[in-house]
Amino acid sequence: MARYFDFCRAMTLLCEDICQRHPEFCHVRMSHVPVTFAQTRSPVEWGVQARLTPLRFEGGSPVERRKGRLWTVQRVHHMGNEALYILTFLLPRFLNLSFDEKLITIFHELYHISPDFNGDIRRFSGSCYMHTGSQKSYDRQMAVYSKEYLQMGVSEELIRFLRLDFGTLQKQCGDVVGLRIAIPRLIPLEKVA
Repeated sequence: MARYFDFCRAMTLLCEDICQRHPEFCHVRMSHVPVTFAQTRSPVEWGVQARLTPLRFEGGSPVERRKGRLWTVQRVHHMGNEALYILTFLLPRFLNLSFDEKLITIFHELYHISPDFNGDIRRFSGSCYMHTGSQKSYDRQMAVYSKEYLQMGVSEELIRFLRLDFGTLQKQCGDVVGLRIAIPRLIPLEKVA
């Protein structure tokens, strides 16, 4: 009998719980945010651990004008719903972080989701509109949110896999599997009359 651990299912359940419990994330509907994984090409531990891909433009617009042309984003449907975002974790790199770093990373990516939940990212004022001018201060706030979440009586069953590194998870559960979705392309639209 094949043994495996469905990373994306476990992460989806965890993200759903975060968004149901923590008031800063209650606007997020995970049914429109497929959780995926990508394999890191390099064995180094530093680098991107996760990314949120918005599937709409600024303000939730389905189209954007660039250099005189209209563009849209390729549509993604998952489990009967149109996706507004794709949440991707890079493995094994993400799983080799410490438990606290993993939680901060999850909160970091979820917090990028616009409070309007319209497919656009949360935008801050200034030139660094993604991280409030300082990614370090952004992540300090995510650490606060993750500690608050852990104090809300979270089931150990939901977070147990985050306590293991990639190799240990593989040894205990078998192959680590999950959903893979290619990053959607920008598609040029014909000129609209």
